[in-house]
Amino acid sequence: MSNTTARARAGQDRATLYNEITDKIIAELEAGRVPWVQPRGTSAAKAPLAMPKNASTNRQYSGVNILILWGAVIERGFAGQSWLTFRQALSLGGHVRKGELGTTVVYADRFVPNDDKRRAAETGEDAQAIPFLKRFTVFNTDQCEELPDDIANAAPPPPAGPIEPTVDALIKGSGIPFRIGGDRAFYATAEDYVRVPPPQAYFEPINWHRTALHELGHATGHPSRLNRDQSGSYGTKKYAFEELVAELSSAFSCASLVPGIRAE
Repeated sequence: MSNTTARARAGQDRATLYNEITDKIIAELEAGRVPWVQPRGTSAAKAPLAMPKNASTNRQYSGVNILILWGAVIERGFAGQSWLTFRQALSLGGHVRKGELGTTVVYADRFVPNDDKRRAAETGEDAQAIPFLKRFTVFNTDQCEELPDDIANAAPPPPAGPIEPTVDALIKGSGIPFRIGGDRAFYATAEDYVRVPPPQAYFEPINWHRTALHELGHATGHPSRLNRDQSGSYGTKKYAFEELVAELSSAFSCASLVPGIRAE
């Protein structure tokens, strides 16, 4: 296979995958569900808010895989956010329960063909890396049997106080002016500060953290930071894009910093 063909195929695979994920998220939104928020009063609420991780390596999944696995947890009512490949389950002394359907996740990277390496060495030019996208299947630990107790029954994290220390540290470490008070949450773009009502104003602790980190996500777009275009007015594509950035920033940050608190 030529390098040009490989690059074209990698681009097609990536585009197809992104379209599949985008279509699924749009379908959820049209049904009145936000894919990165656990719904109240459903079996999905069994799973604590956390970043999905591989139960064998303890590494967290990243990028689009987070949305894929969160969606699977909510859709299928799994009780945890830990995943294994078929072989990993076997290597741990367990196995995937017969008849269980896995969830497809992806691994994206780049590699440099040996021919390009040799050509680069001979000519002094930069070698051209080819992107690739590999799909593989994982299973939630709920779908497995005979796993070690520390894998199958992960200990729940300790209960949180009004403001999680990890979130408080992030807010202070960001250097973004953050004010608690009033009855409205917002990011003031011109003055560059965040204001959020006190935690006591929220029925559930997670909702204060979600709100605070959402507004902090907006603040990352300031010209002195990531310099995003925040000029969009309500109802425009620019406005929708910025809101999506803040929502996903909040969701990922909550899952990383506020484990164990249920998202309502």
